[in-house]
Parts: sequence; C-alpha cells; structure tokens
Amino acid sequence: MYIYLPSRQVSAHLPLPPERERERMEGRHSLRLLLLFVSVALILLFTWVNLPSRLPDTAELVDCDASSPWCASSKNRFQPKQRQPPPPTSRTPPPPRRHSHVFDTPRHPLDPLTIQELNRVRTFLLSHPLFANGAPYALHSVVLEEPDKLSVLAWRKGDPFPRKASVVARVAGLSHLLTVDLDSGRVTEQGATPLSGYPTMTMEDMTTATLAPLADPEFNRTVLARGVDLADLACLPISSGWYGPAEESRRLIKVQCYSMKDTANFYMRPIEGLTVLLDLDTKRVVEITDKGGDIPIPKAANTDYRYSQFDQNRQAYRMINPISIEQPKGPSFTVEDEHLVKWANWEFHAKPDPRAGVIISRARVRDPESGELRDVMYKGFTSELFVPYMDPTDAWYFKTYMDAGEYGFGLQAMPLDPLNDCPRNAYFMDGVFPAGDGTPYVRSGMVCIYESYAGDIGWRHSESPITGMEIREVRPKVTLVVRMAASVANYDYIVDWEFQTDGLIRVKVGLSGILMVKGSPYANVNDVPGREDLYGTLLSENVIGVIHDHYVTFHLDMDVDGADNSFVNVNIRKQETSPGESPRRSYLKAVRNVAKTEKDARVKLKLYDPSEFHVVNTNKKTRVGNPVGYKVVPAGTAASLLSHDDPPQKRAAFTNNQIWVTPYNRTEQWAGGLFTYQSQGEDTLAVWSERDRPIENKDIVVWYTLGFHHIPCQEDFPIMPTVSASFDLKPVNFFESNPILRIPPNTENDLPVCKPAASA
Repeated sequence: MYIYLPSRQVSAHLPLPPERERERMEGRHSLRLLLLFVSVALILLFTWVNLPSRLPDTAELVDCDASSPWCASSKNRFQPKQRQPPPPTSRTPPPPRRHSHVFDTPRHPLDPLTIQELNRVRTFLLSHPLFANGAPYALHSVVLEEPDKLSVLAWRKGDPFPRKASVVARVAGLSHLLTVDLDSGRVTEQGATPLSGYPTMTMEDMTTATLAPLADPEFNRTVLARGVDLADLACLPISSGWYGPAEESRRLIKVQCYSMKDTANFYMRPIEGLTVLLDLDTKRVVEITDKGGDIPIPKAANTDYRYSQFDQNRQAYRMINPISIEQPKGPSFTVEDEHLVKWANWEFHAKPDPRAGVIISRARVRDPESGELRDVMYKGFTSELFVPYMDPTDAWYFKTYMDAGEYGFGLQAMPLDPLNDCPRNAYFMDGVFPAGDGTPYVRSGMVCIYESYAGDIGWRHSESPITGMEIREVRPKVTLVVRMAASVANYDYIVDWEFQTDGLIRVKVGLSGILMVKGSPYANVNDVPGREDLYGTLLSENVIGVIHDHYVTFHLDMDVDGADNSFVNVNIRKQETSPGESPRRSYLKAVRNVAKTEKDARVKLKLYDPSEFHVVNTNKKTRVGNPVGYKVVPAGTAASLLSHDDPPQKRAAFTNNQIWVTPYNRTEQWAGGLFTYQSQGEDTLAVWSERDRPIENKDIVVWYTLGFHHIPCQEDFPIMPTVSASFDLKPVNFFESNPILRIPPNTENDLPVCKPAASA
C-alpha cells in the first residue's frame, strides 16, 4: 500500500530516512497546538450551531457529557461561521415543549432506554471483566432489548415488564454483542458476531476521522499545494465499502475535503481527487491519493442557500402568503406517557431510535362496528438506506453508502424546525442516545407528530340532476403524521408515517438537502470532449452532479388481526373470450397465489404484469366470508440496475427485489445485516430469504423498498427542492364497509371565522 503524491510514491510500510522522520515529527509537534485549538473550537462551534430547538434543563446537561460535541449536536464535519441569529420577534416560532428527561421512567415495555437506565448500563458494563482491564472501548449501540413479542402482546397497562439493554461494543479492537439486565445488573454475551463487517460508526469515530488527516504533514502540504488554507478546510468521513481482501482485518474510512471559504455550502467546493484512507481504530493515515491537481476548486459565488445571506437590497421572492392550519379546539391527538399516541380511530407506540430514526409499534385501528381495537402492524421502521453513486473513477467508486447501518439514521436526525418542518400544534419528541463512552445525551425535537389537512377529500358523491335527488355528500380528509428528518452530511431525508381515518397507513420519503458533487475542469458543456463521460450533469461552472440512486428499505412486521398471516399475490391477467362467448375479445381477471415459502413471495414490480400484494389472516373472515387483510400498494419506485456480482450490490442485495417476505425472527431486523460497515454481504435479507422457510399462515414480516434514480439537473443547485415517493398499507376486506361512513361533515359553526389581514 502506498501514499500517492503528485510527484512520488512512498511506501507506507518502509521506515522513513532520518531526515524525513525528523521532519515528520516536527510537523506533528507543530500541529499539536493547532489540533488542540481546532478541537476546542469545534466543540464550542458544534454546540452553538446546532443548539436544540429547546434547551435541555440544567439537570439534563449534568447527565449529558458536556465535554462531547455530541451532547447537543450530531455534526460530523467542520462548520463555517454563522451570522448571529436575529433578535426574537413576534414571528419567532414558539419552541417545543420543555421536558426534563432526567427522571423519566418507562411506562410501556417498548419504551426506549431512559437517561437513568443508560447510566446504569454504563456502570454495569464498566464493572464487567471485559471492560475492567482498561483496554480502549467504544459503545456503538445501546438500545432496548425488547421483550419477546408474545409477552408484549399480553401486557396490559400497570403490569410489570422486564428491562434489558442490547449493547454492541468494541473492546481492544474486537466487537462484542452483550445483554445487560437492568434489574440484576448481569452482563451476558449474546453470541457470535457476524462473519464480516463492523458496527455502526460512533459520532466520535466520524469526528476524529475528519480531524486525523491534519496530523499528517504530507496531507497538509497537499492541501496547501491545492491553494486551500487549512483554516478553510472542511472534511467528510466517507464509508469505504468492501472491495476485496486488502480491506479486511481493519476498520477503514476515506476522508475527502472541501473549501468552505466564502460559503456555508462547502459541498459545492470539492478539492477533487484528494482522498485520504484512514485506519479508524488507530486514526493513522494509511494512504493519500491526489489525482486532481488540474481540477480547479469551484467558486463560492451563488452557492449559499441561507436566507440571511441573500442580497438584502433585493426584494424577497414572496410567491405566496403565509399559511397556517388553525385548531381552535386544539389537536385531536394525545400522547400518553411520552410515547403512546392516540388519534381518531388509531393507537400506536412511537419512539426515536439511533439506527432506524423512528419506530412505530403496536399500530391498531378501532373498528367502527364493534368498537374493538384491531391489530394491523406490530412494528415498522426504516431498516436500511443504500445510496450508490455511478462514477467508477478512483475518487468515487467507493461511494456506496449504507446510511442506517454505517452512519446511524437516527444519530443523524436533526432537531425539527417549528412552523417550517412541523406546523403549529405539533408535538415534539426527543431522542435519548448514548455517546461512544455510554454517557447519555438528548437529541431535542427529532420527531414531531401533527395533524395534516391539505384540502384532500376523504370521500364524496354528488347525484346527477337527472335523478332528481339533490345530494352532495363530502368528507374532508385529515391525517396524522409522524415525521423525522435526518441530515446525513449533505443529503436530508424526510420520513413520514401518515395515518388516515379509513385505516390506511402511508409511508413517504422525501429527499432534499445538497448534492454530492464532483469538481470538473469544464465550465460549459461545449468544452467537454465528445467521448468523455462526466458521469453526471454539469450544474455550474466546474461542478458536476454525479448520477446516483437512493433505496430505502422498510421492515413491516404485519399482524393483521393477529400474528398468523399469509402473503397473497393477486395477479391481474388478461383473459381472452372464447369465439361467440361475448362481443368482448378480452377482459381482466384476478388470480390469487398464496406464497408457501420465502422464494414464492419475492416480487419485482412489472408494469405489464400487475398484481396486488395482500397480507391476509385466513383465520378471520368478514361477514360474507372474505379473509381480512391489508395490501401493500406500491407507488413510484426505481429498481437497482447494478450487476449482482458488483461488490456494492452484493452488500445491498436486499434491493434486488422490491418486496420480500420472511418469517418473523427477532434477530433479522436490518436488511443490510447487523454489522454493515465493510461487510461482505453474507448477513443480508437476500441471504436469509435463501433459506426458503415456510411463510403461509405464519407470523411474517414484509420488506418493501422505495427506490429513486437521480440524474441531477441545474434546479438541484445549490440545494435541492424536495423529491418524494411513498407506498401505502391499505385495508382490503378488513372492515365490513367504509369505516368513515358515519363521520359528520364540517359546517360553518365548526370552524373559526378568519379574515385576511388587509380586511381585518
């Protein structure tokens, strides 16, 4: 392995000549003061820039490690200086509710670990022999080890329930899966770790990875030679994937850097071709590659997206007047014990999660006929995100991110912005997560819950005048939304779980944020030689938006009126009529195929071979004999076109189909495997499904993947308008009839009378 520099190669394994060694040591010594200054400045800056939407109570700050930048922040990169915020005005959005988490106690068997419980876990672990010898360690995951499903289903409010923590720890360079019993303090090994791969990075991993190259004089000289001042440097930790035996036996990460001079949007100013390969455990530079010396750093002009930075002499581009949905009687939903949500005919449990973002559990809907709460979904969450970039060149081929398993989708969730991310009367939910040393911290306002009305119609019918009946019946559609937004470096993902009164659950993913771009020597497409592939679109002078995909895979543990369900492919086929049978030559028929095993249930969506995909309970029938069920309704989706033997696709083989069905197994939650970082793909949904286990009339899990092909365009520069796609879980013969038939229409007396400001 070599350190590549513009003019020479230096073996990384041979000792340096004495004069070079002295030069290197002097460089390290001179950088210590710089690094100390940068580290302290970063901690202060991270904390200031990402202040939560509500400040924690003083007691919370005691429990949160104030020396860590992750106490109130999850930024994993340098940040440019921000202007001071304007003074509060009457238009300043109200902060979310203030709540102290220090004395939280769990009220439900699925409630996340509290601050007190996380502190106890840390105490129990540090007294265990594995940690007692002083070896370096990091806690990569500390989450609730949920009780078994049957005991959760049997639990009633007031009943006791066990509390255990599931821990993924790295100690002295080895990974361990542990269970901590919070009642007894007993720590036990869960079993063997996966064959390959490493746990999700900690926030400290990401932070130190961006700082470590500064300790290498060769890196600093290379940056300066590219015309970038070290004070203007912004770096990103980029997961390296897996491409062969040379990358085994050590955790590796790649670091690429940008210039943040004159803009907050440093992503648009890449130092193209400069890549640092870093050992994540030792924080030592393994290799430096610089193949972009002839590529200019794009200019900062027109890249800043902040409203405060726009030319104040120009009139604001106000296209619409402000809109707010008012609720004079207050919201119609309640949140009991911090996590149990009740709204209209729905009840479910919601909690933030460091890997999944947000988890919806025990989703039940009330039957309008019987008044009974009926089971729909035991557990639903974002299982994995796969984002491959379509540039095979040296500085780009490895950019094939697994945002949940490598970075932690919930760890990257930012505090939501009142009035902009979430409307008035939204309820904000905090996440309580552990830092790498196990110390808990609060991620404020990372989930919001609110009612939405966009003028949609729940149902309607008007009678034609020819019938003589003057009937016009319409019902408005109001929905409940559970929202979180993760900023995984440049990209922002918005995930909504939307509940509708007719029993439908809609899962929607929005993509926004900033493109990951490539520096280019070209300022105009007319400058590009005819046969040169840019691997994307020229967005601005010297800036290419690289083609890429997004795949978001959801774990949906469906329990439709009970755990024993079946998956039915209702195939819609053309049927031709017999000669003389009918004036019609063809029609459509529905052919029902019940999946017996996992392989029967694999689905690749095809426009000209359509199907409906039902999850039914054959043990429960409607009045007229149909099995009760829900169906997965696909929406706009993209399929992976990568070769199945391409290393990134081996790791992301869960995107080979849009739908999979597996029998419930509490160890099979993460589509890319428990240890995704540098995995080789032997512990994925695709591998589990090869077992071809029986799934008929079983407790089953449905996996659905939303896909996006993204060919960037100039409208995506310098920041993207949101692009969305969704899928539905819709009742099919679940109710005896329209479940919202008897809801009353709105009348003028129900609503406040509001006047425009000009006429008030």
